[in-house]
Amino acid sequence: MDFALNEQQLAFQDSARDFAVSRLAPFAAEWDLEETFPLATIREAGDMGFLGLYTPESHGGLGLSRLDAAIVFEELAAGCTSTAAYLTIHNMVSWMIASFGSPALAGEWVPRMVSGELLGSYCLTEPGAGSDAASLKTRADKQGEVYVLNGSKMFISGAGSTDVLVVMARTGGPGPKGVSAFVVPANAPGVQYGKKEKKMGWNSQPTRAITFDNVEIPAGNLLGEEGMGFAYAMKGLDGGRINIATCAVGTAQAALNAAQRYVQERQQFGQPLADFQTVQFRLADMLTELVAARQMVRLAAFKLDSGSTDASAYCAMAKRFATDLSFNVANNALQLFGGYGYLKDFPLERHVRDARVHQILEGTNEVMRMIIARQLLKDGALENLR
Repeated sequence: MDFALNEQQLAFQDSARDFAVSRLAPFAAEWDLEETFPLATIREAGDMGFLGLYTPESHGGLGLSRLDAAIVFEELAAGCTSTAAYLTIHNMVSWMIASFGSPALAGEWVPRMVSGELLGSYCLTEPGAGSDAASLKTRADKQGEVYVLNGSKMFISGAGSTDVLVVMARTGGPGPKGVSAFVVPANAPGVQYGKKEKKMGWNSQPTRAITFDNVEIPAGNLLGEEGMGFAYAMKGLDGGRINIATCAVGTAQAALNAAQRYVQERQQFGQPLADFQTVQFRLADMLTELVAARQMVRLAAFKLDSGSTDASAYCAMAKRFATDLSFNVANNALQLFGGYGYLKDFPLERHVRDARVHQILEGTNEVMRMIIARQLLKDGALENLR
């Protein structure tokens, strides 16, 4: 059991860290304040390979493992959580089209997504179907050589600024087996976008509702087979949960780094804050929790890469554990800054705001507990739990 990163992983880590330090971190506060979706920078990330990390090489991606991708996303999130999180969503969309689309469909979209020419959004959540995603009501009715799409989605990252949508829609009866997945051009006639939502965090990426009003898409835009869309969506979310968890870890690492520097510089009662045992104990707990979260994420990534039968449960455990602990680390880092942590002059309040949503999206942490418990109760024990 070797926990050390290999030479290739260290090279990817260094590359991502350099990009985060030079192209993300210096602009993150401005993007947050002005609610700027940094399209030029995102396309620069495409030049680095960061828009197709685990997309197959046959479609222009790097074909990395989920563990390798997690290492990259953690470094990017330390530079700008919100932008890095969008990059993870785009990667998920690109991977889904490459994995489940026909060769012609994948060839049409994926290479241009990997390069950054086209950007993607993932469309599952609806106004009445959040945690209960299998109850979605958006419909796609086949009429000859086209599907006609009607319904709505909400909380869609990148919506209104992206080029391709992966949409889960009902083609059959109720429940998950009635759901199919489609590739929809974002500018297709009948696709309408709502107002840009005002959010607590994640402000460098737009979030909008999308309405589909008799949107016609070619039958060839179906991903895989009818009735498989929910299964595809969940496969995408297994990786997505690792991605969001590792973004949370990257944010917590940035917050801890800032706190470490601050307590060594800030003087109170005639000595640096770092000299106080209470501060030292808090830093020690923060670091311990951060390392534990990182290792849980990497274990889940290993499980997914190795095709373990309990990978979904481990992805859920990693997402629940890492996002909760990472938020606590960021919040404790803000506390160490005192009143300064509450000011926008420092990055701590942004780290806390950006980290909070990780406990909600890609399945709330309550839903993660449901997934874990079902696996445990169904099998009696998770594989290799000891």
